[in-house]
Amino acid sequence: MTTNKAAAKKVAAAAKKPSKTAVKKITQADIQANFDRIQKVQEEAWEAIRETQRNIGGLNNTVGSLVEHIMTAGLPQKFKRFGFTFDRISTVKWADGENNIYTEIDGLLENGSQAMIVEVKTTLRNEDVDGHIKRMEKVRKYADLHSDKRNFFGAIAAAIVDKSPREYALKKGFFVIEPSGEDVKITKPVSEKVW
Repeated sequence: MTTNKAAAKKVAAAAKKPSKTAVKKITQADIQANFDRIQKVQEEAWEAIRETQRNIGGLNNTVGSLVEHIMTAGLPQKFKRFGFTFDRISTVKWADGENNIYTEIDGLLENGSQAMIVEVKTTLRNEDVDGHIKRMEKVRKYADLHSDKRNFFGAIAAAIVDKSPREYALKKGFFVIEPSGEDVKITKPVSEKVW
């Protein structure tokens, strides 16, 4: 016990002894220098994040372009089995600033009296179907304003199509185009919608 008391006295004495190590006083300049270093590291991190986002965006665009090419190849021929005779397919952007109509069409199949507006997605979702309905309404409005009296039909093509969005698209009157082996298949809606 006496040894424990003696050890405790030594520890207490050492704690009361002033330290010989000088404490550095922090100045405003030190704080500013640390702030500048932190800000520089933060800016470098944000630039790295922006560069990653650009790379991912480029990859998404590349994948999207690839899906569009695969899903729309040969569509004029494939739609013949549904009674359509389209003589060309193109990608189109319509802009009518005066009437506030802007839309992009991934695949426009057309002839003199009919046109099929094809929206292409990597994965089909119900929201995509709703977006294509809005696109079709814009197309009809644009056509009417430019004396285009053709009947417009809609189709949605996607590399990945689950049952629920497929049924939703068909219910809304869209043809559904999806992969089938080494080709694509087209499913006709029960009731085609004409815009």
